[in-house]
Amino acid sequence: MSAQPIFLSRPETSGVLHERVVSQPVRVEETLSSERLLNGRREILISHGDRVYRLRHTSNDKLILTK
Repeated sequence: MSAQPIFLSRPETSGVLHERVVSQPVRVEETLSSERLLNGRREILISHGDRVYRLRHTSNDKLILTK
């Protein structure tokens, strides 16, 4: 099965979008298990830019992400 071309757009300094064709598949996402991320804890802090988020694993087996 051959990969379909993927079109990516990016803004240039002139404000005009230029498209290019990528013939290789682009990996958009990678799955990371919550068990691996939390590593046995019920809660972790995640730094993103200048903010800190709290990821909690609740007693109802849900994940809650808050600022």
